[in-house]
Amino acid sequence: MAADGRRLRPRKQPKQARAEITRQRILRAAAHVFTEYGYAAGTTNRIAEAAGISIGSLYQYYPNKDAILAELTAQHLDAGMAAGARVRSGELPESLDAVLRLFVRIVLGNHVEPPEYLRVLAERSPRTPQVMAMVQEHEDANIAYLREVLETHPEVRVADTATAAVLIASTLELVVHHVASRTGPAVDRDRFENELVAMMSRYLRGEAEPPGPTA
Repeated sequence: MAADGRRLRPRKQPKQARAEITRQRILRAAAHVFTEYGYAAGTTNRIAEAAGISIGSLYQYYPNKDAILAELTAQHLDAGMAAGARVRSGELPESLDAVLRLFVRIVLGNHVEPPEYLRVLAERSPRTPQVMAMVQEHEDANIAYLREVLETHPEVRVADTATAAVLIASTLELVVHHVASRTGPAVDRDRFENELVAMMSRYLRGEAEPPGPTA
């Protein structure tokens, strides 16, 4: 495990602005290459070429493409965590539907990349301890905040707010990611947003028919 961690760790931590510019150029180029060619054909040679640097220069920063992908994944998670933190530090709209719409838009805003790129992040990114810790931190913060919102909002009628918070957080992340990364005809964003808000709102208001007793 320790060897794997070293294999995925960036080799050079930029200390000068010039080095940081090069690092960001590599990451942008890698995102483009993974989108265009996928993971398997997204080689370090192609990434270096897209970044306009030599392969030797790329290896001064990253030992392999998995290390680059791990950092791209960390950036994606960072953006989602920052967006969530901004929501938690501000005031929410009054109506439940407006609150849910805000949450949907925040998650949609973190899935604006091309579907091909989102699939590479989800399916091929190394599950490093750093990445998994970020995922857990992000989920825990979202669920805790959602539970607080659900417990205090006057329009919420669902009895088990702890379970509801887990369901809403999971629905937001998984459904939005699946729709944003799917192949085939694009889903109308406004219609998708409206239907997702309506689905969650009906559940939280207790408007859906409860399941009958199990045999």
